[in-house]
Amino acid sequence: MSLLVVVIISITSVIALLTYRTIFSRTRPNVNNTAPYREENHHDNKHDEKHAAKKALADHYDITPLPTFSWSTTPPLQLRPFKPKYHITMALQNTTPSDLITMDNTYRSRVLARRATLATHPSTALGCTPQGHAPVAELYRYLLSVYLPARYPTVFSLQPSSNTFVNLVTGLTAPLNAPDDPLEALKILGETVEEDLFLLLKQGEENREHRSVAVVCCHPSGFDPSEKVGKRLAEIHGPVPGYEKIGASMERFFAKLEVGRGVKRVNWGIQTHGRLWAPSGNHVYDGDETDELESVDAGEAMLRVELQTLTRLPETGAILFSFKTYLYPLAEIKEEGLGGELADAIEGLKKGNAPGMWIYKGSVRWGRAVCEYLRAA
Repeated sequence: MSLLVVVIISITSVIALLTYRTIFSRTRPNVNNTAPYREENHHDNKHDEKHAAKKALADHYDITPLPTFSWSTTPPLQLRPFKPKYHITMALQNTTPSDLITMDNTYRSRVLARRATLATHPSTALGCTPQGHAPVAELYRYLLSVYLPARYPTVFSLQPSSNTFVNLVTGLTAPLNAPDDPLEALKILGETVEEDLFLLLKQGEENREHRSVAVVCCHPSGFDPSEKVGKRLAEIHGPVPGYEKIGASMERFFAKLEVGRGVKRVNWGIQTHGRLWAPSGNHVYDGDETDELESVDAGEAMLRVELQTLTRLPETGAILFSFKTYLYPLAEIKEEGLGGELADAIEGLKKGNAPGMWIYKGSVRWGRAVCEYLRAA
């Protein structure tokens, strides 16, 4: 790529940020709106408090551009998070606002498939409560007007004269102002990024429990996304074995999460098919059949990994939980020489602090067959 092109793209990134500040200067939060969401900050010195809030807000909007990024030549991340023994923990790592959305050479096919999923299963993939309208609008404005054109100027651009967002890969155009219908806003987000998006709000000052208020999810693994809308964290994770070990810690962490200070974690499982849209079948719930498979199709079985992030939105104080799903053929894991390690990790699902994971993640059905395949010469 020539130096001139790099300079032009860099200028485009700056213009994207300046355009947002011009269009939304009246709606962008001030420090007084942001400070209440620093739950544990009780400094007597109001000056320090305001300074910290200003810095948090600046961090939220401090996006590092990738002016020469090529989505079509960028391979997917290779995540191998499995360990010999499974312990349910939060296992959080710090991340930056710039790393909120990841892109690679699967982008075009994935987002076009998501568009089809949203058209076919809108009542399952989308959901919003009345309390979710404002957080949806805030997330929509942030991603389309600020983050995406600033981070990935070779993929997304703004047309200030028409207040329009343009996806240079798929041709999608969208208004910079969020549609009045939050489901339409979520649909546009759902066919713009690969990440699935959940928004949560704390219900009242005294009640510190967080509740899901909006969702767009095209890659569910063993759950109906629409059934999570309006539910508390404890209800959302009710079927997860061992959740009671980390539930209280999760609520406390959500309450303390500051603007501009995101975190990430990974989650993994095995599936015997290649589908990303899997609202049923990947998990085993009470009453489900658990017939053991005699063998697995090596060409279809996958290691499924979710790269999950948590971020606080500054205006509404909503928590954004997002995740991008990666599928790795088990044959690929074997070729890397990691077949035995993954087999040990599968058997380790019943050896850690949440042995119910062996059943919940479906290992009771495919565990023996998959492990035999992974260990075979």
